Amino acid sequence: MDIKIIVATHRTFWMPRDDMYLPLQVGKAGKESIGFAGDDTGENISEKNSNFSELTGLYWAWKNLQADYIGLVHYRRHFSVKRGDDKQSSVLTRSQLEPILRRVDVVVPKKRKYYIETIYSHYAHTNDGAHLDMTRQIIAERCPEYLGSFDRVMNMRSAHMFNMLIMKRELLDRYCRWLFDILFELEKRVDTVGMTPFEARLFGRVSERLLDVWLLQNDIPYKEIQYIHMEPENWLKKIWGFLEAKFTGRKYHKSM
Repeated sequence: MDIKIIVATHRTFWMPRDDMYLPLQVGKAGKESIGFAGDDTGENISEKNSNFSELTGLYWAWKNLQADYIGLVHYRRHFSVKRGDDKQSSVLTRSQLEPILRRVDVVVPKKRKYYIETIYSHYAHTNDGAHLDMTRQIIAERCPEYLGSFDRVMNMRSAHMFNMLIMKRELLDRYCRWLFDILFELEKRVDTVGMTPFEARLFGRVSERLLDVWLLQNDIPYKEIQYIHMEPENWLKKIWGFLEAKFTGRKYHKSM
């Protein structure tokens, strides 16, 4: 089974040794190499990384890899089917993944639950809801059959986040053609001048909300897998930032 999962990174970090993983320096265009493959070769949008985040890696993989299954994870966040004290040994392996891919063509992370927020309201409280409003308008213009699924997902209280996925090549092609068509049009309509670096990465955040829209509209079966964060997480800080955004209107100014 030919599987290639890119590990998006912008700095040196531990990487899994399983041969299905390909460490990829995202936003490589014009920057010094950190010793990994770069997203600035072949057909690419590497120069958009400051706005599209890890999606420049997804685009590169879509356009340049020929594997039967293609995936995206992050240097700090990986799929895992087991938990243990040693996070590195808990990262998903080929031997664990192959039986899953014999049963289903798409793997996504366990849904992130927001409980007191919908997908739309959480984005509006922490970023700028106008981004999603414009996205909805683009969908209405370009693929109106998706509007019902978009509205359903925006009113849900959980979603498959982080742009993490593993897909059969044919499905990834369909997904990326749909996704990047929307995002490139959104890019034309959003003025990022004056935004902070965090705010300007909005296209990567919008795309997180679109994966479930595509899966729902196309009735794509998938398998959820747990994910692990390779660095310590400050959950008290995350929860406080979440509540502060909801009840005081203070937007996020960095990743939570």
